[in-house]
Amino acid sequence: MGRRPEERDKQPPNITSYSPDTHTAFSSDDITLTCEASGLPPPTFRWEKDGEVFDPQSDPRLISQPGSGTFSVASGNGHISKYQGKYRCYAANELGTAMTNEIQLITESPPKWQKERINPAVVEEGDSVVLMCNPPQSTVPPNIHWMDMNLKHIEESKRVTKGHDGNLYFSNVLDSDSRDDYICHAQFLSARTILQKEPIRLNVTHTNAMKNREPKLLLPKGSKSSYIALKGKNLTLECIAEGLPTPVVRWERTDGDLSLSQYKLSEYHTLLQLINVTHGEDGEYKCTASNHIGSASHMFTVTVQAAPYWSKQPQNQLYAPGETVKLDCKAEGIPTPTLSWRINGIPLEETDDEPRRTLRGGSLVLKDVQPGDTAVYQCEATNEHGTILTNTYIYVVELPAQILTPDKQKYKVVEGQTANLTCNAFGSPKPQLTWERLGVEGMLVSEPRSAQFPNGSLLLSNASLLDSGNYICSVDGSNASITAQLEVHNRTVVEVRPVEVRLRPEQNAVFQCEVVSDTLLNPPQIIWKMNGNKISESDDSDKYTVGESSLTVVSVQLSDEGVYTCNAVTDLDYVEARASLTIEDRPDPPSELQLSDEQDRSVTLDWIPGDSHNSPVTEFVVEFEELRLGPGTWHVLRSVRGGQSHTVLPLEPFATYRFRVIAINDLGKSEPSAPSDSITTPPAVPDTNPSNVRGNGTAEDNMVIDWEELAPLQHNAPGFQYKVMWREAGHGSDWHVNYTAMPPFKVMGTPTFTQYDIAVQAVNTVGLGPPPNITSGYSGEGLPQEAPASVGVEMLSATSVKVVWSPVEPRTVRGFLLGYKIYIMKLEDFSITHAARRKRQSQRHKLHGERERGRERRGEAEPEDQDRGGKKGEREEHVYTVPGSQTEKQVDDLRPFSRYRLEITAFNSRGEGPASEGDTFKTPESVPGKPQALRFESPSETVLVVHWAPPRQINGVLRGYRLQYQKIVDSGTSVGADLKLNASVSHYTVAGLDSHGRYRFTLAAMTTVGEGPAIMQDVDTILDGVPPYNISMSEGETLVNVSWEQGRRYRNLPFHICYKNKNVQERCTERLNTTQGFYQLGGLQPGSTYTLSFNYMNSTDFWKTVVQTKGPGLAEVHGGFATQGWFIGLISAIVLLLLVLLILCFIKRSKGGKYSVKDKEEAHVDSEARPMKDETFGEYRSLESDNEEKRSCVSQRSLSGEVKALGSVDSLAEYGDSVDAQFNEDGSFIGQYSGKRESAGVAGGSSGNASPINPVPPFAPGPLD
Repeated sequence: MGRRPEERDKQPPNITSYSPDTHTAFSSDDITLTCEASGLPPPTFRWEKDGEVFDPQSDPRLISQPGSGTFSVASGNGHISKYQGKYRCYAANELGTAMTNEIQLITESPPKWQKERINPAVVEEGDSVVLMCNPPQSTVPPNIHWMDMNLKHIEESKRVTKGHDGNLYFSNVLDSDSRDDYICHAQFLSARTILQKEPIRLNVTHTNAMKNREPKLLLPKGSKSSYIALKGKNLTLECIAEGLPTPVVRWERTDGDLSLSQYKLSEYHTLLQLINVTHGEDGEYKCTASNHIGSASHMFTVTVQAAPYWSKQPQNQLYAPGETVKLDCKAEGIPTPTLSWRINGIPLEETDDEPRRTLRGGSLVLKDVQPGDTAVYQCEATNEHGTILTNTYIYVVELPAQILTPDKQKYKVVEGQTANLTCNAFGSPKPQLTWERLGVEGMLVSEPRSAQFPNGSLLLSNASLLDSGNYICSVDGSNASITAQLEVHNRTVVEVRPVEVRLRPEQNAVFQCEVVSDTLLNPPQIIWKMNGNKISESDDSDKYTVGESSLTVVSVQLSDEGVYTCNAVTDLDYVEARASLTIEDRPDPPSELQLSDEQDRSVTLDWIPGDSHNSPVTEFVVEFEELRLGPGTWHVLRSVRGGQSHTVLPLEPFATYRFRVIAINDLGKSEPSAPSDSITTPPAVPDTNPSNVRGNGTAEDNMVIDWEELAPLQHNAPGFQYKVMWREAGHGSDWHVNYTAMPPFKVMGTPTFTQYDIAVQAVNTVGLGPPPNITSGYSGEGLPQEAPASVGVEMLSATSVKVVWSPVEPRTVRGFLLGYKIYIMKLEDFSITHAARRKRQSQRHKLHGERERGRERRGEAEPEDQDRGGKKGEREEHVYTVPGSQTEKQVDDLRPFSRYRLEITAFNSRGEGPASEGDTFKTPESVPGKPQALRFESPSETVLVVHWAPPRQINGVLRGYRLQYQKIVDSGTSVGADLKLNASVSHYTVAGLDSHGRYRFTLAAMTTVGEGPAIMQDVDTILDGVPPYNISMSEGETLVNVSWEQGRRYRNLPFHICYKNKNVQERCTERLNTTQGFYQLGGLQPGSTYTLSFNYMNSTDFWKTVVQTKGPGLAEVHGGFATQGWFIGLISAIVLLLLVLLILCFIKRSKGGKYSVKDKEEAHVDSEARPMKDETFGEYRSLESDNEEKRSCVSQRSLSGEVKALGSVDSLAEYGDSVDAQFNEDGSFIGQYSGKRESAGVAGGSSGNASPINPVPPFAPGPLD
């Protein structure tokens, strides 16, 4: 009973790790040969070297560990070459011996470059050359790098290529290839060594006789070669050619389609690498190198073979005594491998003959096995490409049957899954197991959905909910059995699946995924993946947002493109739903630009299109760079349709080109491709001559020949110049010739305005361009010598005339006649002259009246005569240009009732000739323009005073005005008045109006010709509201009482009072009305100073003042300037000055007691701002007291701070039609002055002094603007 478990637990030796089949070590390396194995009892290890026993422990240089077969040799401890050989490791215990494959250890000394004499390579420009590297030989080939002295890589191209052998191949050399520091570097990775060869000098000699030649293959030699490729490995074919121009290499498969193979082209198409070779790559391949001169090719025959690989391997197994064992071992390979058997590492042929043991093909058969047959059997397969070996363990033992799987195991699956109920049994002979379902008779193996495996497991496929229940596994012929419970749940289903999304970069992608699972299971976990990689939210990035049933990809980029999977994972099942995210973006740039079929004037360009990023390429744009046009400057050469990847490009002579390609799709342009190799074209004569050749003079004695320059690419050769030719036209004389590098060319000493034949031809060192075209040019022009004659004027209207004249003689023009210029100068405006005369008469009448009444004379300068509405001496001049040979012109923008002067000149490109004799003409009188703006005053509810100013454009002698007015009613307008007024009148009083009516007034001016256009305005007899005035205040400790007056007959106007001090931010009252007349401002601080401002209609303040509340305030102690001597002196001086002013004022009033009319006008305050008493014109009385009158001898300005000049410049006499003027005995004016003066700069006087407490209202009752 105690022996069986011990036998059952034993394990044969099993090799777990060992060194690779081939291992190369350098003297500086540590050597380690690995051999590790498992087993019970633990195995022991031994080694063989070259077929002989090798004991690592007997060599003091070798280091090994107990219980391990691995040993090592430390570097720097003598030579290691004696350890080179073929090794095998064996691991053994009482159940048998396992072994490894053969391990070959190769030892090498550190690589060194043998000293050699390197001669410089001297070749002519355009020839081919090969710079040899010849690195040291090693079983591990080095990596080769060609560099210069500064460790910069030599630039490779299709012209300069590094071969697989390490040599540097030049298809053809250029002058720029000359240098003395071509250095080959060999990098041995295993030896951790880089070796540097001596520099090689390459000297390229210049030649002018460089000839193109057809390609010739430098590698490989000959026309055909054969290669063996191993299945599963890579094979590289190489093809390097020389020639001029540089050949282009192309690959093809002659017996099949190369595109069906997995391959890669590299090193500018000189290398074809077949990747992961299969038997399908067996065949013939061809490389062809070509240029426009010819081609060369090489054929490669590739034979695919294979190292041995297993098609069937024997399995480890436990057998009972007496059974028959068959170990099947089959291996494939090309050539077919041979099989050999070993037992515990000993070749089968070296063991004792055993009749129970036979070989049948590749199988080893053991009959009637006994415990002594327990061993490790080795099968080894070998061909010329390698050896493989497998260890198989056979254990012969007799043990009673025993079920190892625990009883009452519970299994859970979902519908449709396969249930795997295990029943592992151990015994020898092997136990036979049977499965039954509890409560159901019969074995389950008869069910079509069930299957029982040799290891005892029961497989129940496509499980359903009805399969839930208990199952019994029992051993045939024994009482041993176990019970298993199976639960089948509802499967997990994706109800809402993500759908395919196509977006542009920077947009957001949203995938939905809603899952339903069995409620008895834990809720499913949703896992999102992109191309199989799990997506997780990150605090450092907001790229992904995972919701309960969604995934959002923010601001998608090309890197986000792929397949997104929603994975729902439960305890039992796993479902997924997929959707792709496609990013449509600009295409990637094309690559692999190749030039071929190079001609003098053309070349073929091929390229490989880049990724279109799911938006088809519609166009390729080919650009070129030419050295003479500036390196780095690219120009568009040609457009190619999207499905094409090659084109023939036109070339210009004597140019060095590089090309690049840009791909375009619906989303934009790609980045430019990498530039192609450069190509240089030979020189040639110019193909064309310059265009737009012309000759014109800049002075009377020269001719400048100019033309459009040819582009540098059109020069076609060095030494480019222009051949300039000229001669007088019609004389047939020889050409004058000169050469110049650029335009223009100036011919001196020519007669004035003479015709010449001119031509310009392109020239370079190769020869002349095509014959040039001959064109005409002219020498310089002179000024015209004759003035136009027979100048006449035909009057068309008051503002329009037609001017006519006779043409000048062509010979006197001395050039091309460009036309005529008409100069019209206004000498006098008769309308202004008449107005000025009336004004002077009015001024004289007014001054005479004032002088007679003893008033202070007001001196006013008499205006000067003014012409054309300007100052004396000014002239209004118009210039009209008449092109060509026309001899008449209609002028339409003249002023009526004016006198003009007329002159005409002829002109050419040099300038104008003499002017015609001056001629004067007059324009007739016309109707006047509109009078200037109407203004209205409302002295009472039924009276309106209309004010106006004369028209700006009188256009004649002003004869009077026509004033009309009508009342506006619902049906239109009613019958009104039609008045004719004298020209001197500037206002009119209309009485008897409806106090609540609205009237329409029209006013038109009249001249002798007739009535001009009218100005119209509608007006109410009750006027629009104006702000309050006569504002007064009464201060208390915590309040201020504010009162004001409202203008009579003015509408109500809302306003606000705002107040603030240094401790309180500005506050405003509720809306107040002018009709209130009073407001109490409360909640103020005692003894405080406040700034009060009044505003309306959200406009700026119309009045502002400062008030001080009563009561004790917060005392502030300042050691300020009030106690300083200078301040006290300043205040005393101000008081004294005020006293003097008061005395002077008193003296002035005592002289006459009346003001002159001029003083009243200069007071600049509206006369309607205060009621007037029936006193003299100079006495303006206040409404409050006469004492207010004595405070100042000059009225104050209004609160608005504006002094408005209203009305015209008419004198008082001009008010005669609307004002009943009377005079006292002393000559003072008596009566009600009901309107503002029309004199410029004069306004009505104030009836009292303006102060912060009693202000003059800014918009007092007066004229309506």
